[in-house]
Amino acid sequence: MVIGVTVLTAGLFGMIAVAYANTPVPTVEQAEALAQGSVLYYNDGKTKIAHLGTKRTIVSIDKVPAHVQDAVIAIENRSFREDSGISISAMARSVWMTATGQQLQGASTITQQMARNYYDGLSQEVSLKRKVKEIFVAVKINKEMDKNEILINYLNTINFGRAYGIEAAAQAYFGKSAAKLTEVEGAYLAARIQTPSWEATAPELKARFTDVINAMASYNAEKYGKLPATAKFPKTKPDKDVDELGGLKGYMVIQVLEELKTRGMTPDMVRSGGYKIVTTFDRRLMLAAKKAVTNVTSGMSKEFHTGLAAVNPKNGRVVAFYGGNDYVTDPWNEPWDSKKQAASAFKPYVLAAWLESGFSLNSWVPGNQTFPKQLDGTTPITNSHKEKDAIDVVRATSASINTAYASMAYAVPGQLDTVKAIAVDAGLDEKRMSDDIDEHKYLFSIGTAPVTAVEQAAGYSIFANAGKHVDAHTVIEVSVLKDGKRSVVLGEKKPVKQVISPEAAADSIVALKAVITGGTASGNGNIGRPAGGKTGTNTGEEDAWFVGFTPQLSTAVGMYREQCKTKSGKVVQPRHSNCPKKTSAVEVGLGFQGADAPTRIWRDFMIEAHRNWEVQDFPPKAGTGAPENIVPSPSPTPTPEVEGDFPQDFPDDGVECFPGGDGCDVDIPEDDGSVDPFTAPAAPATAPLPVPTAANRRE
Repeated sequence: MVIGVTVLTAGLFGMIAVAYANTPVPTVEQAEALAQGSVLYYNDGKTKIAHLGTKRTIVSIDKVPAHVQDAVIAIENRSFREDSGISISAMARSVWMTATGQQLQGASTITQQMARNYYDGLSQEVSLKRKVKEIFVAVKINKEMDKNEILINYLNTINFGRAYGIEAAAQAYFGKSAAKLTEVEGAYLAARIQTPSWEATAPELKARFTDVINAMASYNAEKYGKLPATAKFPKTKPDKDVDELGGLKGYMVIQVLEELKTRGMTPDMVRSGGYKIVTTFDRRLMLAAKKAVTNVTSGMSKEFHTGLAAVNPKNGRVVAFYGGNDYVTDPWNEPWDSKKQAASAFKPYVLAAWLESGFSLNSWVPGNQTFPKQLDGTTPITNSHKEKDAIDVVRATSASINTAYASMAYAVPGQLDTVKAIAVDAGLDEKRMSDDIDEHKYLFSIGTAPVTAVEQAAGYSIFANAGKHVDAHTVIEVSVLKDGKRSVVLGEKKPVKQVISPEAAADSIVALKAVITGGTASGNGNIGRPAGGKTGTNTGEEDAWFVGFTPQLSTAVGMYREQCKTKSGKVVQPRHSNCPKKTSAVEVGLGFQGADAPTRIWRDFMIEAHRNWEVQDFPPKAGTGAPENIVPSPSPTPTPEVEGDFPQDFPDDGVECFPGGDGCDVDIPEDDGSVDPFTAPAAPATAPLPVPTAANRRE
C-alpha cells in the first residue's frame, strides 16, 4: 500500500512537473491589452475634439504613486510583493469566504490576472484546464519578471469602467493624471476593479470603497491607519463623453478617418494605436460657420440643405466647415458628400484658362449670343437678361454672362480640354469633369458639372494664392508617444502645384472683385475688405452657390432643396434633414439664387472669420496677355454726365432665357418684394427637374 501510494504520488507530481515544464511563458501580448484610443485635436494641438477607441494611456510604474499601488494590492492581492505568483491561502480563503458570503478577494493573484488579461493564448473561459495553465504561467512569470513590471502591466490593462488602465481612469473620473491621485482617489479606483460597470456613485461601489480603505489600514497601519476615520467617498467628474460623435464632432471625426484611410491608416488602427491627431480645424471658425448658416436658414424648413467649407489658400487646410447640426441624427456631411452643379461658380476656371492662354481682360466677348451661334453638341446657350452685343471680360464676369463664357471656352486653344485641365489641377474630380463634357459639351463651361463645397473652396485658392493649389486636407500631424518621446507617424500632406501663372491669377482677381463691388453679389457680398468671388445658380434654381476669397481664406457656400415624397406624390417633411422611410428625396427649386442666401451666409461667416485679422490686399493687376476679340469692339458712345451714384444697370427687357431652358443662368437677383427667402421657406419652382441621383442620396 505504501509503495502504491508513493508510486501514485510520484506519478502525479511527475505529471505536474512535465505539464509545468511544457507550459511556455506567452510572448505575444493581446492586442486589446495594449490598445490605446487616439485623440483628435483642433489645429492648436491642445483643444480636444474627440477620443476614439479604447480609453487607455500606457504609463510606467514611476507615474503611479505608492499609495495607489498599495490600494490595489491591499484589496486585490495583499501578498503580491512576497508570493510566487499564486497564493494557496488566497485560494482557500476565497472558497471559505464565498461559502460564507464574505467575499472580498478573488482566488487569482495580481500576477494571474495580469497573465490572463495581458498575454495572448490565455482565454477567459471558466475551466479547470485554463486555470491550471494560468497557474503555471503565473509562477513562471513571477520568476522571470520584476514585481513592478507585473504590477504596471496589470494597472495598464484592467478595466475601470469609463476607461482602461490607471492613467486613463484617473483622467476619466478625476480630470488629472495618475501621478496626482490622492489616497482616497486611489482607493476609489481600486474599488472599481471588482465590478467596472458600477455607476460612479453606486451603493455597492461605496461599500467596496470602504472595504478598500480598511484593507489599506490593515495592509500598512503606519501609513494608512488613520484613513478609515478620515476618508470620504470622493466626488467624480460627470461623464460627458456619452457620444463622441454627437453635434459637430462626428462630422470632423469621420472626415479625418476618411483621409487617414487614403494614407494607409485604417479606423481600427486609429482606435487602438494611441495616436495624437492634430487636425486642420479651427474651433472658433467651426462655430462661426454653424452660426452663419443657422442664422440665415433658421426660418427655412428642413428641406433646405446648406454646405459650407473654408480653406486656407496658402496650404490647403480645411479650417472650418458646416456639414449639419448633429452627426448622430444626420450623418450626411454636406460640403463633402453633396455633389451639385457648380452653375456660374464654375466660370472662374474658364477665366483662368482664358488668361493663361495669353488673352487679356480687355478682350471683347459676345453679350447676347454665343460665337459661333451654335456650339457643337450643345443646346442653345442664352442669358438671364439682355446685354450689349460686345462686352469686356470683366463685365462678362461681374454680370455672369453665359454667352460670353461659353464663347471664351470655345476660343481658347484646346477648348474644353484646356478648361478641364485647369479645373482638375485646381482639385475638381477628373472623372466628373470628363463625364460632364461627354454629356453636356459646352454647357460644361457654364457649370453643369457636379462639385462639392470643399472642392470649390480649395479650387478658388488658385486665385488667392498666386496661381498655386494645395489639395484640401484635414490632418496636420499624427504622432505617437513611445518610450517617453513623441514621434511623428504621418506628417502633413500638402504638395503645391502651380496651376496658372501669378499674372493670370492677379488679373482673374480684378474680374472676380467686380462681382462683389458692382456685379451679381454687390447686394450681399461686401465684407469690408478686399475680396473676390462668384455667384452661381443653375436652371430651376435647384443649386445655388457663392464662392469667394480673400488672401487669407477661401470659402464656398452651396445650397439645394429636397422634398420627401411618397409613391403617391405626397410631400412629407424630413426628419433631421433625412427623408423618412417609404419616401424618396426629390430635388426642387430653392426659390432664390446664389446672390441671395448663399452670398449672405458667406458674408456673415467671412466677416466673423476675419475678425481681428489684418486687412490684406491682393497683388495689383498684371495686365497680362493681349486682347482676343471674339466679336468686334463696340463703337464708342459719349458718356452722359450725371450727378450722384447709380446702381449697376441690369435691363430686364428682351429676355432670351426661357424657363427650364438648358444653360439659362439666373444669377441676377430679381426681388419684387413678394417673398423674403431669408425668413420664410420659398415655394418650389414651377417646373422642378429631379436630379437622377437625389432619390438615392440618403441610402
